Amino acid sequence: MTRRLAVAVMAAVLALLPAGCSSGGDGGGRDAEGRIVLRFQSLAWQKESVDANKELVAEWNAAHPDVRVDYEQGSWDSVHDQLLTSFEGGEAPDIIHDASDDLADFAHGGYLADLRPLLSGRLKADIPRTSWETTTFGDGVYGVPFLQEPRVIMANKKILEASGVRLPTPVKPWTWAEFRQVAREVTVTMGEGRYAVAWPLKEPVSVSLNLGLSAGGRLFHRGDDGKVAVRFTEADAVVPGTVHAQINTDRSASRSTLGMGGSDTLPGFFGGTYAMVPLGFSYRQQIVQQAPEGFEWIVLPAPAGADGPAQGVSPQTLSIAEDSPYKKEAARFIDFLLRPANMVRLARGDWMLPTGAQALKDPSLRTAEDGWATGTALAGHLRPAPAQSVRGYPEWKDKVAAPAYQEYYSGAIDAAELEERLVDDGNLVLARYQR
Repeated sequence: MTRRLAVAVMAAVLALLPAGCSSGGDGGGRDAEGRIVLRFQSLAWQKESVDANKELVAEWNAAHPDVRVDYEQGSWDSVHDQLLTSFEGGEAPDIIHDASDDLADFAHGGYLADLRPLLSGRLKADIPRTSWETTTFGDGVYGVPFLQEPRVIMANKKILEASGVRLPTPVKPWTWAEFRQVAREVTVTMGEGRYAVAWPLKEPVSVSLNLGLSAGGRLFHRGDDGKVAVRFTEADAVVPGTVHAQINTDRSASRSTLGMGGSDTLPGFFGGTYAMVPLGFSYRQQIVQQAPEGFEWIVLPAPAGADGPAQGVSPQTLSIAEDSPYKKEAARFIDFLLRPANMVRLARGDWMLPTGAQALKDPSLRTAEDGWATGTALAGHLRPAPAQSVRGYPEWKDKVAAPAYQEYYSGAIDAAELEERLVDDGNLVLARYQR
């Protein structure tokens, strides 16, 4: 029995149940009073973000007695497998919080609704085309991109000022070559056992690809037949080459942080072991909460290449399950959740940037405090991550790219072998998804 036939049979059975009963799967249902109930699975995890989401759900429910939204807590750590299981079992939430780089296989598999006929004109116009590109697969749009996170450099202000190096701005960022030279100079002034840079590269693939856009790197190339192939060009080598040189040649970046996550580097950052840590924009919250008294830090833009300060992002998204019987109601809730003022609340709760043009104009997101202004200055340079619409990307990332980049950054393999593994082994993986 196919998944859709099974769902149809279940629907027929449920139609025979007494009024007030509702399904345990397939989205929400109706409560004992006959009201529509929508299930909203959120991946918010920071307290401020969870609070903002729950407050907005409560506000919706107070204003819409005919459509109740139930908040469900999900986890970024397990969302892909959890969603796949729930889709196959016909028990997916109506409204799904995820990231754009996780949507391609679900969209092609028929699990997500095409949102084009469901979304309001206001929402379509408010979010830029480049953001919509991250959730467009084939002829459909399968998610609303609403939060995005540039990668920036968290820097120890006192150490950088003492070294005498030029501090970059969004208007005049460092080039990648200049960043390498700056790191050498700062390391010399810091003394033995200390490093200018800590690269937390436990998850190296998205960092390498997204920052690589600034140098013109794409890695994935779609042919006239629609199929994607991996090609490693000189532009693709700029960012990984810089990181590799800082660690293995210049000794200006710490080898010990390669297996760390971003949070793991913060104690060393606070203690002066590292002067700069490239991190996602949202890590500012942890710095504010955890930094010792008197610690002075600044947010610097990531280095720029031939294409300027461009970098790839995979925005957080809201989607609607194809099997949801209440798609129009779910779209109404998404429209409410992403009104400009509400989008600002969600962005501040997650310490990220909204995608909406109106929300980005909010004065609270343009203050110098905590580096907000640096982030908003970069918003116009954000592009869809290179792997955004590539089917098979999760497998390519986990089985091919992650181990290859990790070994290259540690010095275990050279650039030629990195290219061979990304291209030859990678194309074998992608080919299975494009037959």
